[in-house]
Amino acid sequence: MTRQERLALIDRENPELPVKTQAELLGLNRSGLYYKPVPVSESELRLRHRIDEIYTQSPFYGSRRITKILQSEGWEVGREAVQGHMRAMGIAGICPGPNLSKRDHQHSIYPYRLRGLSISRPNHVWGIDITYIRLLRGWLYLVVILDWYSRYVVAWKLHDTLEVSFVLVAVKEAFSLAIPEIMNSDQGSQFTSKEYTELLKETGVLISMDSKGRAIDNIFTERFWRSLKYEEVYIKNYESPREARREIAYYIDFYNRERPHQSLGYRTPFEVYTATPDESLMVVVQ
Repeated sequence: MTRQERLALIDRENPELPVKTQAELLGLNRSGLYYKPVPVSESELRLRHRIDEIYTQSPFYGSRRITKILQSEGWEVGREAVQGHMRAMGIAGICPGPNLSKRDHQHSIYPYRLRGLSISRPNHVWGIDITYIRLLRGWLYLVVILDWYSRYVVAWKLHDTLEVSFVLVAVKEAFSLAIPEIMNSDQGSQFTSKEYTELLKETGVLISMDSKGRAIDNIFTERFWRSLKYEEVYIKNYESPREARREIAYYIDFYNRERPHQSLGYRTPFEVYTATPDESLMVVVQ
């Protein structure tokens, strides 16, 4: 197991096993475990937070349109700088045009397997994605695995880098609960990496990847990001990763078990995920 994979296993919210003890058990130096605010200026941080807001509202916007919006708001920023920030944030407009994601072109790209598919049961299709979570003085990255039939969040992890290790930890946690037939993602480097694709293939999961220029290919995860950010992240200023983990954990539990969805007949994702499949809830992917 690599150091990054061991780091991703650290559970900072475990009340029974302190971080110090976890570090010793995993053979890690404790001094490297604590979050250090990223050394960017306050104006750069505010700019990234604003890019996140624009992208969350309109994920089909690319860097050109986001730059124009920022300039109209008085930001003195060019497209190249916006592209750089989007790369650092792990986001790219899901529309035709230059690809800002960090996909390694030596890695395999898999077809989009969902077009025309009728998703009729839990664990038929899962979607996995990463988003930027802003802090008062920095940011984190959140990976979520979502069951498309029920909208149930199967697993999630927060991390301070875009290393593939925290994605693998989330996937393994999800696989300990159930195994999907298909896992859909974008073409980011985490999801085209050999470590990720081999893990899915070894488990017998079909790999599906979004097509370029198809904003609706990842529609359910994009809807979840909007709900999370407008109902939780944007109304709070997390002062630390610890606070962000705690509050996001509360929100995801609320989202899964208490928040009724109109599209689910005003049932919660947990109720639908754990119930007998209902034909009226079948999702036909366009």
